[in-house]
Amino acid sequence: MVARSVRRVLVAGLLMAVAAPLLAAEKFNVLFVVSDDLCPRLGCYGDPLVKSPNIDRLAARGMRFERAYCQFPLCNPSRASFLTGLRPDSTGVYENSTQFRKNVPDHVTLGQTFQKGGYFVARVGKLYHYGVPAQIGTDGLDDPPSWQERVNPRGRDKDDEDKIFTLNPKAEGGARFGGTLSWLAADGEDAEQTDAKSAAATIKLIEQHRDKPFFIACGFFRPHTPYVAPKKWFEMYPLDKIKLPVLAPNYKEGVPEPAFLSSKKEQENISDDLRRQAIQAYHASTSFMDAQVGQLLDGLDRLKLADKTIVVFFSDHGYHLYEHGLWQKMSLFENSARVPLLISVPGSQHAGQACRRTVELIDLHPTLADLCGLPAPSNLDGKSLKPLLDNPQATWGKPALTQVTRGTPTQTNAPTTKPGIVGRSMRTERYRFTEWNNGDKGTELYDHDSDPGELKNLANDAAHSATVATMRKELRSRYKL
Repeated sequence: MVARSVRRVLVAGLLMAVAAPLLAAEKFNVLFVVSDDLCPRLGCYGDPLVKSPNIDRLAARGMRFERAYCQFPLCNPSRASFLTGLRPDSTGVYENSTQFRKNVPDHVTLGQTFQKGGYFVARVGKLYHYGVPAQIGTDGLDDPPSWQERVNPRGRDKDDEDKIFTLNPKAEGGARFGGTLSWLAADGEDAEQTDAKSAAATIKLIEQHRDKPFFIACGFFRPHTPYVAPKKWFEMYPLDKIKLPVLAPNYKEGVPEPAFLSSKKEQENISDDLRRQAIQAYHASTSFMDAQVGQLLDGLDRLKLADKTIVVFFSDHGYHLYEHGLWQKMSLFENSARVPLLISVPGSQHAGQACRRTVELIDLHPTLADLCGLPAPSNLDGKSLKPLLDNPQATWGKPALTQVTRGTPTQTNAPTTKPGIVGRSMRTERYRFTEWNNGDKGTELYDHDSDPGELKNLANDAAHSATVATMRKELRSRYKL
């Protein structure tokens, strides 16, 4: 009897020893969720008005990055950057028409890294650039090698385009809706809209591929203009509750002219009533999109996959809602460069915490590869955020870089186009420092400890000359100028 008992213990021990490495080798799934044109106007980021209960729910079980930044505040350059892990100067993409493989044909993208690691990899909706709303339902500027399966939902918002109010009704193509303020409080139900169809298609893919590791990316179109959502979402934001930013009469004084060149004429002198309507529509579209995030989270819970799926949620860049007198993107102010970024890792000891280190969207490729035990390409420009996910207070010496262009690019014999003015910005935990054409077109310095709204340019203040010199040296070193 004793011998038999010993044998049982030995066999049980052997089985546990065999099972342990199998359990350790089990890979996380990844649900990669991208919102379009979303600034951090969300409940979990402290906004007192915007209702985002589902994104807030994700923040409560993940880590919220307070200082996350895009590398270029425009859809195509930003998406080409974070899906490759390369800076815009490495991809050569500075506008919305160049497909990145024209310049880096052999680069291994985020999707390809996961395919090489044995994952099922798919995308639904907008991951690489689409013209919105014109290219909804198409592949846009997609990269077929990045995915094994692609789904292009098309909803009622495409069919209702003739009902959309726009500040630019006589324009053609993208300038009519996607390039300016435009909105629609739509008839019908959520399920008829493109983003709801995207959420449903994503859940279907997850269910079909739940038995092997998956990397599934879901790209929502909202709140990108036109701000379209069913009427009930507009009713959540009464116009009398919407407060407009207050602009000082001399708000442009002391700031280089290129800083404001993202402004569009039809948006500059509209009435305060129209401004409130635009912000109402943006918030309505945000809350509608948040509900679709909720559908994804509910799907993971229903399929019992939440405890083995990393969920990432972020936006391709930030967005102006009349701050600095600007709308939309393409500035180097905080509003345009800063993005919401949430990363939820099952089993994390830091659920619901915030990290205040400066991080970049190019960090996502190496981060997700690191978390899933996959080798990342050696030429990535980003850095894994795993040390910060393990300890949000960890030492971190890397600032965030964001750049933008002004003027129409001109074709050259080089593989990329050369813009007329280049703005390069660097964000540290305290300062934002910006140079336009290496300072020839102006310089900006903002102290976020005393001026989080970036309302006072300190670059020409003699009291800050040492800071300017230090920041200039580091910026040029980081950009390899």
